Amino acid sequence: MTSQTHAHWLELRKTIVVSQMAPTALLITTVALLQFGLADTDLAVRVAAAGILLASGILGALVQFQTAAEAEKLAAEDTTFTSSARWLWVIKYVTPTIFVVIFAALMVALFG
Repeated sequence: MTSQTHAHWLELRKTIVVSQMAPTALLITTVALLQFGLADTDLAVRVAAAGILLASGILGALVQFQTAAEAEKLAAEDTTFTSSARWLWVIKYVTPTIFVVIFAALMVALFG
């Protein structure tokens, strides 16, 4: 393993972590705002909140999926990363699924 390969792996991991921050923060903020009456605001405000959540989630998922795919390719070239790489399916499929479930629950809370 070269130091450049290791640096690239670490950069990919950092990208995955950072790409989860905004969607997670927005989901938490929305839950908090629901406690203060977000569901009782004008329809336009609720639609805007839903759109912000959706855009953030989609962009975060795209970055995570693409970065995980790139990490899988890197791991295929260098067996040093095999043990970590076997969990990349979680980043590609499980975390976006969890976001969708939480997003759906929040949509019920906002519009239901």
